[in-house]
Amino acid sequence: METRGRMHSTTLSAGVALAVSLASFALPPRRRQPFAGPATIPVGHRRVRVGLVFDVGGRGDKSFNDGAYAGLLRARAELGAEIEYVEPSDSDDREAALRLFAARGFDRVIGVGYIFSRDVDTVAVDYPSVAFACVDYAPPETGRVPPNVVGLKFREDEGAYLVGAVAGWYTHTRSVGFVGGMDIPLIRRFERGYRAGVHEACPRCTVLVAYAGSTPSAFKDPEKGELLATSQYAQGVDVIFHASGSTGHGVFVAAHDLRRWAIGVDTDQYDEMPDVVITSMLKRVDVVVFDVVRDASVGRLDPGIGGLRVFGLADGGIDYVHTGPHAARLSPELVARVEELRGRIVRGELAVPRE
Repeated sequence: METRGRMHSTTLSAGVALAVSLASFALPPRRRQPFAGPATIPVGHRRVRVGLVFDVGGRGDKSFNDGAYAGLLRARAELGAEIEYVEPSDSDDREAALRLFAARGFDRVIGVGYIFSRDVDTVAVDYPSVAFACVDYAPPETGRVPPNVVGLKFREDEGAYLVGAVAGWYTHTRSVGFVGGMDIPLIRRFERGYRAGVHEACPRCTVLVAYAGSTPSAFKDPEKGELLATSQYAQGVDVIFHASGSTGHGVFVAAHDLRRWAIGVDTDQYDEMPDVVITSMLKRVDVVVFDVVRDASVGRLDPGIGGLRVFGLADGGIDYVHTGPHAARLSPELVARVEELRGRIVRGELAVPRE
């Protein structure tokens, strides 16, 4: 079954209800959809309950969160998983939502986003029999990753490098831009990869950079995104790559109004503004979330190396839109050159700046 709403829950025991109350975690009325999983659970698997807590912006961001949701729906359809999710409104809700699922004994509790890292660690220590996963997890600066936590990380720099090369070969003004959401190391990794890719394709190109802010709300501020993009376009930029969640919609609006170009992130964002999006960097959060649920359904928790699993170009965790109608603006010659760069990265012949 899937339970929907801003905060989602089933009937709680008195003890859990008290804990949730003390955490100031308000649960509005839930809504249900009919179960849409397979008639039978795949051989060798068991039905599992999965609780997922979304990142800032929640579902409908047409980016990072929607990718996670797609993976959750796939797990329900293919594995028969029972799924529930929460869209927290602030930092207190994040930890409370994780505790809610853990207290109810869910088979996997998943936090989506870098800002969940310490919340996941804290709750995992309190619930050592529950398995947790965190997308874009940042390991603690001191100490070890809890044994019941798997951190899911991506080599965003690799994908950003490829779309940077696209921008460098696509630009006519030799000036391109980058708009980030929250100014944190994760988004800086996108910036570094993008800048390096641009200069691989166009050594004389200029890269203008702007961030929407220093708090999580920087990932859900389309008006700020439009303002930053408009400023860059006014300075001669003709292509902007954003890594800013739903703030990026403002980048697309500015590109549309000024007849410039933009590059999407996390998912294929062509449909958000078809007249401006030339490609999107793909961060396959959907695949990773599905894999976590599949592991749970066979009773496995793959901790990777030191509690971390890292996904990049080599294993399909990172890609960019380069085939099909949504890549129609990219010439075969440009795609061939970018694919050559991909091959060099995968073979270890080309090192992409990471930190």
